[in-house]
Amino acid sequence: MTSSRPLKFGVRLGQQSYSEPVPRICFLIYLLFTLDFFVHISSRIPGVNQFRPTLILVGLLALFLLFNAGRLKEKLQSPTAKALGILLLYILVTMPLVKWPGSALRDNTQEFIKAFVFFYFTLLIIDTDKRLKWFLFIFLGSQLFRVIEPLYLNVTEGYWGSGTYMGGAIQNRLAGAPHDVINGNELGFVIATLVPFLHYLLIKKGWLLKLVYFALLGVLLWALVLTMSRGALIALLVVLWFIFKQSERKPLLLAIAFVVAVVGWSQMSDVQRDRYLSLTGADVQGSGSASGRLSGIGHELGLAMDYPLFGHGLGTTGEAKFNKFGRAQASHSLYAELVIEIGIFGFVLFMGFLRAIYKNFKVLQAQTQKIEKDEALAKELSFEQDLALAMRACFWMYVVYSINYWGLSVYYWYLFGGLCAAVVMLTERKVMRIEQQAKDDVPMKGLS
Repeated sequence: MTSSRPLKFGVRLGQQSYSEPVPRICFLIYLLFTLDFFVHISSRIPGVNQFRPTLILVGLLALFLLFNAGRLKEKLQSPTAKALGILLLYILVTMPLVKWPGSALRDNTQEFIKAFVFFYFTLLIIDTDKRLKWFLFIFLGSQLFRVIEPLYLNVTEGYWGSGTYMGGAIQNRLAGAPHDVINGNELGFVIATLVPFLHYLLIKKGWLLKLVYFALLGVLLWALVLTMSRGALIALLVVLWFIFKQSERKPLLLAIAFVVAVVGWSQMSDVQRDRYLSLTGADVQGSGSASGRLSGIGHELGLAMDYPLFGHGLGTTGEAKFNKFGRAQASHSLYAELVIEIGIFGFVLFMGFLRAIYKNFKVLQAQTQKIEKDEALAKELSFEQDLALAMRACFWMYVVYSINYWGLSVYYWYLFGGLCAAVVMLTERKVMRIEQQAKDDVPMKGLS
């Protein structure tokens, strides 16, 4: 008999629709796409980039999903998918109404597509527990590689990759490796994303994995110091607050944090100390750039008001800033970028997408309450429970970091939204299966 019990995230899934995952080849291509996107495998092999492998992989995945549309259409009824769908429709319909539709369509659409497809690929392809764990392994592993590679090059070859103007001179900052074109702030963002997942997925395991976690944490903090990214430090503090808040060993965590802070501070150079002290408002090197960042956000909001209804066009922040201020720069803030590029209405729709992501945590919280009362569920859903804690910390870190970071045509909110929706779906199905098994076992016990 096919079950049609409504799931809490708003999708009515029959048993047939979720018992048949998409073909394995589709999942393997997605893993390859993820690796190539983050590790840039194609750029490391001479001549491969000219064939546009990323777009080829996107096209193959889109075709596979189109051929399996019958079993996937119900997933697209989730509130998160609907919210993103409305946003995409709005961007498409208002494209002729923006200030620079030609620039948006000709120069910037490709980057936006490569970003938002992460939502649909993750939601539609990550449809079993095994695939979820493999995807997390590949995604987190690739992010670790992005941090360890430039750090290794720094130690062995003196590589830095970026710099910042402080004290009348250019000071070195660690950035992405030569094949990974990200600046110090973006590398810091990768580090801040890794910490909650590594913490919650490894800290409760055996001593070996605990040692691996602490070793990796030391490497990540070392790399973060070298990036001199103040925004990433604030983002990391958000994550650490959630870890502290949910910990049962708060005094121990405070002691560890104090020791790490003292040791880390003693190992910093004077330039690095001044860089981070500038966050406090102290009159040190770098304080001007810190206040300049805040004033830059204010200027961007003023720029957004030049064309507030529908915006200047997708990906045109740099062009708009050049025309207004004479300098082409990426946005200082996602929230300002939204109004600049897709207008006030687009801003509201994007916030609706983030709100839909947040609602997924309410569903996972309800499942956590069930875990506390059911030993079978606690055993079956221990991984999902830890993952939910990691995602919750990551969500609020993203919310805070987006004040200081662009993101409309960047992958992180879309991948995260798809991952949250997929985890909720898998968790709901597992709960339904366990509850159904418990009901089926009742008459059998009675007969025995």
